[in-house]
Amino acid sequence: MSQPRQEIADVIVVGAGVVGLSCAWALLCEGASVTLIDRDFEGDRTSHGNAGGIAVSENTPIAVHGMFTQAAKWLMDPLGPLALDWKHVPSALPWFMAFRRAAEPARFDAISRALSRLNNRVYEDILPMFDDIGATAMLYRRGALTVYETDAAFAADQPEWALKRELGVRWHTLNQDEVRAAEPSLAPVFRHGVFLDDWSHIGDPRRLVTLLRERVMALGARFVTGVARALEPADGVLLDDGSRVFGRRIVVAAGAWSATLAKSVGDRVLLDSERGYNATLPRHGIALSREVIFAERKFVATPLDIGLRIGGAAEFAGLAAPPNYRRSEALLALGRRFLPDIDETDAVNWMGHRPSTPDSLPVIGVSPRAPSVVYAFGHGHLGLTQSATTAALVADVLGERMPRVPLEPYSIARFQH
Repeated sequence: MSQPRQEIADVIVVGAGVVGLSCAWALLCEGASVTLIDRDFEGDRTSHGNAGGIAVSENTPIAVHGMFTQAAKWLMDPLGPLALDWKHVPSALPWFMAFRRAAEPARFDAISRALSRLNNRVYEDILPMFDDIGATAMLYRRGALTVYETDAAFAADQPEWALKRELGVRWHTLNQDEVRAAEPSLAPVFRHGVFLDDWSHIGDPRRLVTLLRERVMALGARFVTGVARALEPADGVLLDDGSRVFGRRIVVAAGAWSATLAKSVGDRVLLDSERGYNATLPRHGIALSREVIFAERKFVATPLDIGLRIGGAAEFAGLAAPPNYRRSEALLALGRRFLPDIDETDAVNWMGHRPSTPDSLPVIGVSPRAPSVVYAFGHGHLGLTQSATTAALVADVLGERMPRVPLEPYSIARFQH
């Protein structure tokens, strides 16, 4: 459906996941008129299936030193933490080559500092938004626990933990007995733990998105159901059905689908769907106080209000391939091993498309080719965490203010060569 020509919004936001809705909320709070475009406002989306973490401690890129070699080993296990559809390799190859470069020491350090500048102000931005939409009661500020089975894995991660501390992350180590005391439901196999003081989690990611969407609607946003085909910077957005939505500025927050829209104005970006899986156990029957990150196995368990969510894994197969829910079953198998008393009755499997860049940095800022277009996508595992901060930065840009965080590291221009 289309807007009459005379109804020209100040800002069109493409995408109604947690980042797009946060951007709409911030702009509406500043008095802008906003039109949101999404293919299905109440349908399932990546924002619904995340692990619920406000992961402010995740300020180093995924491409740690040695990851490329380790990834090659993981690919040998069909249900391991990484999977690659070989038909997807030709289109994904530039992404993987850039991913490897992100692990180079100087680049790794620069990326970490850029991530820290976003994560260190997350609570300053997200708490007012949660308060306004009525989500504060579902925020649990209990920290998180990373656990290690072996001395070798714990030792190997110490340089990264030292860098995190330098960048402002508060953490302390736990011995085997302290891990057991902190989370008695864990299997007694973990020799080391790292407690993350400032991590938190929300009780229900889907409910959070619903509250945010309802608040954006109450603030006066116009909702247009449709699939954005192309950006038309002088007018607005062209939809798949040939109709147009008119607006003076455009915010692209379409997650893993954003690259096509950027391409429509001549901007290149390395963006891929890092498909994530989980299983949610509504009758899990165990007591877990906080999110637990299983360092060697690359999965997490979070005690949500709606059940225990066991999630993780990364699958590169593009946007169109059907889900492989054997990967959710593999996560459940890990859950049985390390949380031995869980009840799997009525477990719900899920897959979503994390919008991931090879350097783990989101794309935030003005298009160098179309000044009316502002990007807000590519947050990978940190969409929920960085949603309100991204929205604040987008509001700074559109309000022609000095952004509260320098935007150069997040510019789409870094992919132009």
